[in-house]
Amino acid sequence: MEATYPDNFELKTGFDRIRELIDNKCISELGKEYVQNMRFSSDFDTVNRQISETDEFMRILRDFPNFPAQYYFDVREALQRIRTEGRFIETNELFDLKRAMDTMRAIVHFFDQEKAKFFPLLNAKTSQIRIYPFIAERIEAILDKTGNICDNASPELARIRREISSIENSISKRLQSILKQAQHEGWADGDASIAIRDGRAVIPVLSGNKRKLKGIVYDESATGKTAYVEPTEIVEMNNEIRELEYAERREIVAILVAVSNDIRPYIDDLIYGNEFIGEMDFIRAKAAWSVEFEAIKPELYNKSIIDWDWAQHPLLRLSLQREKRAIVPLNIRLTEENHILLISGPNAGGKSVCLKTVGLLQFMLQNGLPLPLKEGSKAGIFNQLFIDIGDEQSIENDLSTYSSHLMNMKHFVRWGDERTLVLIDEFGTGTEPALGGAIAEAILHKLTELKTFGVITSHYSNLKHFATSTPGIINGAMLYDSQHMNPLFILEIGKPGSSFAFEIARKIGLPEDILNEATEKVGKKHIDLDRNLRAITRDKYYWETKRQKIRKVEKEVDEMAQIYEKELREASQLRKEILKNAKEEARQILASANKQIENVIREIKESQAEKEKVRLLRQELETLKDESNSDVINDDRLLAAKMEKRRRNEEKRRMNMQAPELQEKKTNDKNVPAFEKGDNVRAISQDAVGELVDFSEKTAVVAIGNLLITTSIENIEKVSGKEARKAIRPKGRSSLAMTLDYSERRLNFKPEIDLRGMRADEALPKVQALIDEAYMFEVPQLRILHGKGNGILKEMIRNYLRTESIVESFRDEHVQFGGAGITVVQLRI
Repeated sequence: MEATYPDNFELKTGFDRIRELIDNKCISELGKEYVQNMRFSSDFDTVNRQISETDEFMRILRDFPNFPAQYYFDVREALQRIRTEGRFIETNELFDLKRAMDTMRAIVHFFDQEKAKFFPLLNAKTSQIRIYPFIAERIEAILDKTGNICDNASPELARIRREISSIENSISKRLQSILKQAQHEGWADGDASIAIRDGRAVIPVLSGNKRKLKGIVYDESATGKTAYVEPTEIVEMNNEIRELEYAERREIVAILVAVSNDIRPYIDDLIYGNEFIGEMDFIRAKAAWSVEFEAIKPELYNKSIIDWDWAQHPLLRLSLQREKRAIVPLNIRLTEENHILLISGPNAGGKSVCLKTVGLLQFMLQNGLPLPLKEGSKAGIFNQLFIDIGDEQSIENDLSTYSSHLMNMKHFVRWGDERTLVLIDEFGTGTEPALGGAIAEAILHKLTELKTFGVITSHYSNLKHFATSTPGIINGAMLYDSQHMNPLFILEIGKPGSSFAFEIARKIGLPEDILNEATEKVGKKHIDLDRNLRAITRDKYYWETKRQKIRKVEKEVDEMAQIYEKELREASQLRKEILKNAKEEARQILASANKQIENVIREIKESQAEKEKVRLLRQELETLKDESNSDVINDDRLLAAKMEKRRRNEEKRRMNMQAPELQEKKTNDKNVPAFEKGDNVRAISQDAVGELVDFSEKTAVVAIGNLLITTSIENIEKVSGKEARKAIRPKGRSSLAMTLDYSERRLNFKPEIDLRGMRADEALPKVQALIDEAYMFEVPQLRILHGKGNGILKEMIRNYLRTESIVESFRDEHVQFGGAGITVVQLRI
């Protein structure tokens, strides 16, 4: 039994196109042969090894663009031919063999000891490769750089070629002499020159004079006006050259036979090495395709499982890219508990695309290809893949469309098991709906008993109800924008979908009386069920959108809080350093003052001063030292207390975000004054006006100038803007405002700039501003998009970068991300 069904499984899923895309990325016929030999495998170790090899090569393409990628020649046929004694390899084949061996050696050397640790699977392939340097040296000894036999390949060949060259020179001189004489006699045109006919040198003469020049007429011109004559005295010399050329060929054959005899003992190893470079070309082509489509190696399991996030149909993505549209990724999960997914929804809503995506990606996986999924996706291995999609009616077998579907279902239920994945499109259609739905339900029940995995699309309501009540089956719906009547192409698992038949009919303009009559015929109950499904879909989509917005806002708030907390810690550290330096400076000043006082005391002693006065002076000095130390300690304690209060306020803010209704109720019960952050308030006990930074039920934090004070909520009162301006004499921006502005700018800073279309005098100030901000925000790397064009803007920008002392280096972006059109700048941060 075949592992895939039907025989045209590749064509139905579109894998033939994938094979073609990979084939186009091969650089040799050897690699293309491997592409055509790709086959479905259910062996876990084989699949895992193939995908892991491709994954390793993807890293090589990203990090090592110098991997050997030329001279992948197929010389297996030539090597097989010279297995027979006496046969020889042709000159061009020998040249191809030499270059293929160079490529083989370059690949083996690429996987040195350091790279072998990062690419163990690819490096393991090189362990069986045998490099024979003496064969390459033997070939180099007889071939020149263009692939021709060298004159010194043998002494005899050198002698023959010298004789040929000598005779050719003699012939050339004699022909020139005869041609000049013929022109002098008027037998040939004055602008005539020596020609070659049938490999022999001849003189063009006028046809009427061809008998006047003794020799052999080899040819005539198309008009018959010119005859090409080989002079008699040249004939013998040309014959000698022809004989020497035969001798040259015999000597070359002898040389090639000798080389072939030297190669013959190593033919098997050379063929293996030739196939090795073909396989490397094949793996490289798979990796290049995977990089282009952002494919990854999923987490592989040797069991039946599909747990894919952000799955994309590569052919659909390619088609939409040409139309400049984005693809909608697919999230799908099939497990032992829910192993069959029944997808319903409107026509043209994407049901069949989901089914084909699952079929194509699973088939690609088991052909050894990475998949276009999100990191963390899980994939399993199936022994069999069955598909029923499209019209399979057959005139020869007298099968209708429905009959062909039933034949496929017969195969599915006969051979399906827990390691089988079945894909059925429009399940049950093609016959009378009630009967078709009943048969489809029975088949679905059988597939459930067989524990077969599957993705099935259908419009039948009885199948939706059956899936709801049957373990092992789960409903899925393709979401639809009922307001704008457009499909969203989003798969939602867990509930059935509406077909939106009446809405679509109404949108295209079907008369309302026909729709009303249809409603009566189908029954109001059925219409209400469909309407409820639509309402559930609409509401769920609305609340899911709301939830995503709330999560986004909460994330931004948390990030801002982290930034503020980090900057507060940095400010605290900076303040400690400043206080430490000030303390040290004060100590130095006090030490200096102490020396002066000691000098004064010594003078007083020497002048017989009173001891009591000396004691008082020293006591005053010690008091000054204690006050300095206590001020520093008090400042540190005050800062620590403020930071702790700030932390408690932040925790309260987060609790308030999680329970806004409760917070609002508590606020109303406690009759907290109607303050808002940013209000102008007066601290009554201090009689000072400032800005309300934060507040709770009992306390408030007020920014007064450059100071933050914490006081009770009863100790503050609102003041008007006029009173605030009158009370506060601003001398510039407060440290808090500056911190908030700095944080906002840092959060919105983008380390790249687009200068395409600008003149140099417009672009350079923007580059300078970008570098200044990056240096301020400690961003080490920038990207400047200037385009390629004539290279003028690029050169002006780079000339400016050379003058900037904080620019460490700059270079072109990687070719996959823009190449010479983008300059990557590294700063000394």
